[in-house]
Amino acid sequence: MKKILVFLFLVRFIPVQAQVRISESAQNKPGDTVLVRKGGALNFLAMGDWGRNGADHQKEVAAQMGKTAAEVNANFIIAAGDNFYPSGVISEQDPLFKYSFEDVYTAFSLQWDWYPVLGNHDYKSNPDAQVAYSKISRRWKMPARYYSKTFAINGDTTQQVLIAFIDTNPFIPEFYKNAEYGPNVRNQDSTAQKKWLESVLGNPSKNIRWKIVVGHHPMFTGGSRTDAYDTKAIRNTLKPVLDKYGVDVYLAGHEHSLQHIVPAGKTHHFISGAASEKTPSVLLPESKLAASTYGFMLFSVTGSQLLMQVIDETGKVFYKTTIDKQPNSIATNANNSKQKGS
Repeated sequence: MKKILVFLFLVRFIPVQAQVRISESAQNKPGDTVLVRKGGALNFLAMGDWGRNGADHQKEVAAQMGKTAAEVNANFIIAAGDNFYPSGVISEQDPLFKYSFEDVYTAFSLQWDWYPVLGNHDYKSNPDAQVAYSKISRRWKMPARYYSKTFAINGDTTQQVLIAFIDTNPFIPEFYKNAEYGPNVRNQDSTAQKKWLESVLGNPSKNIRWKIVVGHHPMFTGGSRTDAYDTKAIRNTLKPVLDKYGVDVYLAGHEHSLQHIVPAGKTHHFISGAASEKTPSVLLPESKLAASTYGFMLFSVTGSQLLMQVIDETGKVFYKTTIDKQPNSIATNANNSKQKGS
């Protein structure tokens, strides 16, 4: 028994070698590692699975986030859940807000608005404490467990990006019986949230050029949770909604890797969950990118194009992809992107 425990301990703590896999269909052209600064764009960073008091490369990733945000004048930052390890926070006065957030993301370029969603680890203590922290912190913007916001592109209110920030935890049936997640899931109404999401995505405004949904749990992944109960639950519950309303991007965390997956339908699926820990990932048949490395994503959105770039903890840009707004004209590549309007 002791030998088994020692083996399990060693397996858990063996460092995962950084590995980047890019699909041949992504038309990889190595050599272009220059960050693209897209003129007239709405720029935002996306990261997830991050709050470890600065440990496991959190500070290194944060430093590169600061440099990137400064280069492109980022408008805001998205945090895709599991904001505080190992078990969330207990109140808005929890010291983890200081040690894992305020003391780590110190760059001036990161002092703008942060829009978080809740992960499963955040559900282990008091998820509403993260909502309450919005009244204390100038940059922490979580008005509820789920919420939405529209952003004007380059100040033009006739060209907007609609982002729905959802709470995926109540959509996972197994969580209701879970000893850790159950107490904070059972008081949620998943049907009400789904109706709310449909009303948000069904906004008929012609000014909305892009629709993005942010949730912690992915619908597709080449990580360890490819066929896991939580992945299947989110896919079965939410993919029909995304398809119905023509959502352009679903952004998640949960897997500690950086992924780009394009399954059947319109929606591009991005996983940015490597802001502090990295775990193995592989290419699915629908995958463009599967990277087991620390890092984050940068989105630059204009009225006609969305550019996404992936940056690792050393500042290297190792993947780029563009989505054109016109139907049937999606261009994807790695280390080489179309730069219309840049």
